[in-house]
Amino acid sequence: HLVGMTMTPVSTDVGIPVPPTDTPATCPQELDVLFVPGGLMGTIACMNDPDVLAFLTNRAPHSRFITSVCTGSLILAAAGLLEGYKATSHWGVVNLLPLMGAIESHERVVQDRNRITGGGVTAGIDFGLTLAAQLRGQAAAEHIQLIIQYAPQPPFHHGDPSEIPAEQMALERSRRTWMDGKALQAAQIASKRLKL
Repeated sequence: HLVGMTMTPVSTDVGIPVPPTDTPATCPQELDVLFVPGGLMGTIACMNDPDVLAFLTNRAPHSRFITSVCTGSLILAAAGLLEGYKATSHWGVVNLLPLMGAIESHERVVQDRNRITGGGVTAGIDFGLTLAAQLRGQAAAEHIQLIIQYAPQPPFHHGDPSEIPAEQMALERSRRTWMDGKALQAAQIASKRLKL
């Protein structure tokens, strides 16, 4: 079930329309996996949307796994679903999770009880394999890993803030000031709403 607040297709950043299959009214109450994707500007909008947050808090108690990748964990946190749980997010905003009651982690994939969160973008593959192992067993996840030939050998070791010189990291953060500032505002609003 690909849930949208309406049945209107949502455009990706390159203009490809993605049509929902369900709205909150038609989505089943019980779910094996409640999954929230990332994308910072859409994340900020969802963090401030009471209907999105209400949908998540309504389905979470009836979901086997409550999950996200990238900045989607900020939405789960804004809904109060990560309070007291260890979680991760994209490096640019992972520090906002504690404002909403989560325990910040910089791991690529974090599982804390039935919460599974993945870091930024490419950590989504690691997340997917971790979730596949939970749902179908390690052998099934290993089969998937082989089929997609997932054996990463990045040409550079520059994909995590821990691998970057401090001066370059400062430059990278300066390029995100406006966007990360909007995420901070949304996290602060959520923190007040959650009474944290």
